[in-house]
Amino acid sequence: MKTALITGATSGIGKSTAYIFAKHGINLILCGRRQERLEELQTELCETVKVHTLCFDVRNKDHVFKSIDELPQEFSSIDILINNAGNAHGLDPIQTGNLDDWDAMLDINVKGLLYVSKAIIPKMISQKSGHIINIGSIAGKEVYANGNVYCASKHAVDAINKGMQIDLNKHGIRVGAIHPGLVETEFSNVRFKGDDNRADTVYNGFDPLRPDDIADIIAFVVTRPYHVNIADLVVLPTAQANSTIINKSL
Repeated sequence: MKTALITGATSGIGKSTAYIFAKHGINLILCGRRQERLEELQTELCETVKVHTLCFDVRNKDHVFKSIDELPQEFSSIDILINNAGNAHGLDPIQTGNLDDWDAMLDINVKGLLYVSKAIIPKMISQKSGHIINIGSIAGKEVYANGNVYCASKHAVDAINKGMQIDLNKHGIRVGAIHPGLVETEFSNVRFKGDDNRADTVYNGFDPLRPDDIADIIAFVVTRPYHVNIADLVVLPTAQANSTIINKSL
């Protein structure tokens, strides 16, 4: 049986991916900041597969490395890494942007992804196999008004993904990114700092993607024959043409 480590596993895409991986018989290392949610997931999924939880913030590099280095023996060989943890804070023009928001986005979306990858890649190199999927965003392919630093962070994910593909090619490790458009998750609640009414307006008037949609695609990607690597994939709801053009009559 394969083992997958999923960051940001307590909600949204990460949580849906945990469920679908369990259906495929993939053992799970679930990572997140909310211990109670991790325990609930573990209780539910451990009836199907082996589940281990790690409660850490990907921004804390010492905690990331310590947690992964101290994994139990039965979870020490990681076949699949889903770099899913990410966030958006604020939606302000750059001249009035909040410095704490900038730090949060760059620390989680970029540095956090790097820390987790750095902790796991040596394990994959030693076993001469592995599969890394980096969850990016349509914001990593274009820039929209007031998206400045968030878009920059997701452009960085796009570049890191391509760099990983080059550097890990000789080790036989598959690397790819999935870049979703509008997915109805807690994402907008975080961006608007708990303003549920404002968050809800993001998805009004059209049918957005759901976390299960992206999880289903992730499962498809990881179950391809090993000689097949889906390297870069943009996924949008039918109503969305790009970051700013959305058909709300569908």
